[in-house]
This record gives sequence, C-alpha cells and structure tokens, in this order.
Amino acid sequence: MAVRVTCINKDGGYHENPYTAITYLGWVKDSGGETGKSTRLEMYDFVKGGGEAYVQVGAARAVLIAAITPGGTKYVKTQADSTTKDNLLKLPEC
Repeated sequence: MAVRVTCINKDGGYHENPYTAITYLGWVKDSGGETGKSTRLEMYDFVKGGGEAYVQVGAARAVLIAAITPGGTKYVKTQADSTTKDNLLKLPEC
C-alpha cells in the first residue's frame, strides 16, 4: 500500500534537524483514496516496516525514507531527487 503525503504539521521552537519539527503528516492512499494523519513516529515505523510513502510535486515523485538523528530521534525525509527544493518541508500545513 502506497500513500502520498499531502501536508504536514510542525511545532515551533529549536530542533536539531528541521524534519524533527514535523509532528504530523497528512496522507491519501493510492488505492481507494482513504485519507488520514499520522505522527512522525507512526510514519517512520510505516516506512521502516516496508510501507511506501512519497511526496508528489508535479511529475516528480520523492520517496520518504526513515532516518535517525545522532541524538536518536526518529524521523522521515525525502530521498534526494533531481530538485534542490525540499519536497517534504515545502508541503502546506494540514
């Protein structure tokens, strides 16, 4: 099952990494169109467990990958693609 991430929520304050500011990710399933919202940790577990999540910008599809900061915080980010802009962090607020 693949999901397209459509929006994010971020909290304020200082973060060691801008991706760790993401608290929730809104998504829509490719099959059936079901929508939902997951925490950063839930999306990390989904991707780490083999689920596919991505951000679609025009024709470009950037896949989410699981990552961990040096301090041990789990998060997701987009895999590098042909654009220099950050596909995930540029999404609108949910």
